[in-house]
Amino acid sequence: MTRWDAEAAVVGLGSWGASALWRLAARGVDVLGFDQSAVGRDADSRQPGSTMFRLSRSEHPGLVALARRSRELWAELEDAARTRLFVPSGGLVVGPQDGPTAGGALRTARDHDIDVRTFSARALRFQYPRHTGVPDHHIGVWEPSAGLLRPEAALHAAVGAARTAGARVFEYTRITAIDLVPGGVVLRSAQRDVRVRRVAVTAGPWLSRLVPEVPLETYRAPVTWFRPLEADAGFAPEEFPVFVREFDDGRVLHGSGAEGDQDIRLSLEDRGVAKPTDPDDVDPAVLYEDWSGLAKLLPAKVPGLHPLPARTATSRTTRTPGAPFVLGSPAGDPRLVVAGGSGARGLQHSTGIGDALADLLLGAGAGAGAVPDAAAIGGLR
Repeated sequence: MTRWDAEAAVVGLGSWGASALWRLAARGVDVLGFDQSAVGRDADSRQPGSTMFRLSRSEHPGLVALARRSRELWAELEDAARTRLFVPSGGLVVGPQDGPTAGGALRTARDHDIDVRTFSARALRFQYPRHTGVPDHHIGVWEPSAGLLRPEAALHAAVGAARTAGARVFEYTRITAIDLVPGGVVLRSAQRDVRVRRVAVTAGPWLSRLVPEVPLETYRAPVTWFRPLEADAGFAPEEFPVFVREFDDGRVLHGSGAEGDQDIRLSLEDRGVAKPTDPDDVDPAVLYEDWSGLAKLLPAKVPGLHPLPARTATSRTTRTPGAPFVLGSPAGDPRLVVAGGSGARGLQHSTGIGDALADLLLGAGAGAGAVPDAAAIGGLR
């Protein structure tokens, strides 16, 4: 007779895995969590500082329900951890009216009854003067329900809440293989084999190594901070709120303002330049190409910042072709569920994804809670 170490396990405690661990433990499941490094040291260095939360995502119609459920759970996690994770600042989306970013946000808001305010290019330049060079065919979409999430604090809050609910966490434990056996799963590691009845694999860039049939690509993702040339230069959060801005060439700029003498966080998304990389071979050194393209944009698009970055960070992010992310059970096997491939935007949905993973792992069906068929968004059935 097989002796099981626990009912369930979560492999990889980035933001999605930490949330899954919390949601399983909160339901009374005997669950183990494994991470190859210290919790928070590697996983969410992918998104240092803060990241945008908004409802008006347009990549898939199911994302609005997922974001709404995630927002409810962020509030629940704040209560459990007794710490502030979400700053309801509102958020701005800028781009061509017929484009996927601002245009998509506006269409999503209309389809799903999300409260937004729209700006013409002229009104946008007046209201937010640090956004310059906005063409006349671009619009701004202001979403009052948007805001900022604190990635590192969110991850530690989820793991802390999971521990409080009874989860056992094993840091510096790298799972090297996952074998499906009758009635459950064996997790292989250098320390020992662990036997559980079911497992959620949220190993980020290493997901495809553990579950090869899941198609993911890993990219090196730089984030850069710039310093204002002058104090009171119009970069306070109320003057330069968290934003996503699409340019006519398809590049997308992400950023947010800062209080006092803090640096301004900016990152440039450019899928045409980013090249897939080995997750174990991401160069941590700061390279000229990490920030030069962004720095060249600033005088015309976001003036008032020093041309050289104050600091940079490099990290890993994953993408999957044809869907916003991967979520589900490969080959329909209920012993194994996976989630990943969301790129740099996955943090905002992590509580909802964690809840959906708990549903799937416990056999409650895809998104049995308030997330209708989350697995359909991820493309695994």
